[in-house]
Amino acid sequence: MHIDLSGRTAIITGSSQGIGLAIAVGLAQAGARTVLTGRDEERLAQARQRLVDEAPAAEAIAVRCDLGTEAGAGELRTEVPEADILVNNLGIFAPADPLEITDEQWRAYFDTNVLTAVRLIRAYLPGMRQRGWGRIQNIASDSALVIPAEMIHYGMSKTALLAVSRGYAKAAAGTGVTVNSVIAGPTHTPGVEDFVYDLVGRDRSWDEAQREFMRLHRPQSLLGRLIEPAEIAHLVVYLSSEQASATTGGAVRVDGGYVDSIVP
Repeated sequence: MHIDLSGRTAIITGSSQGIGLAIAVGLAQAGARTVLTGRDEERLAQARQRLVDEAPAAEAIAVRCDLGTEAGAGELRTEVPEADILVNNLGIFAPADPLEITDEQWRAYFDTNVLTAVRLIRAYLPGMRQRGWGRIQNIASDSALVIPAEMIHYGMSKTALLAVSRGYAKAAAGTGVTVNSVIAGPTHTPGVEDFVYDLVGRDRSWDEAQREFMRLHRPQSLLGRLIEPAEIAHLVVYLSSEQASATTGGAVRVDGGYVDSIVP
């Protein structure tokens, strides 16, 4: 399948590392003018350099802004007034005792993981509808369905993203704009290696360590290993393409078979 996103502008939030950066690289390699976002100027510069190295022909822009705030969303809109593809990847997560999660933490997770996506959809969806083409994807998680006891606040925010995606898909119905959520399973991102080694020991190769971790701590996975960020990026690139024109309002899974249920 040949995917050509030439002439399209793609914004990827939280794209200075990890899944977001992998998605940005994938979209750039498909020809999109790619907009990286993040708060750390040094990380953004490094991310842009990696994108240029891996997709030399693509145009890459880095916008430093705090998208967790209305002001940050406004700064991005000023720098990039219109977009054809919007990937809402920005999110925070951390374990917490369920009975010790404060009101402030609940609000922070909703504001960062949900409201940030809503703001940008409100900003860019009208232009997409007017032009008769657009792709919006909200990066969710298996935690949206298999709520982790140690991260209820995170699971709540990812479940909310499923509702946001379905609702805005209805708002875009019949316009040529698709809106989907992507349910990502346990993924190999920065910091995860240390987390895995802390649990299973450091006296083995990475491949052996991650497989032991999955066997002991994520036995639901049919993949038996962590998902690589590029594997999530492949699905996002497809959903951003002309070929995915009939896929909208869905919760599309790239979870390694982690979720043992059918997503409505």
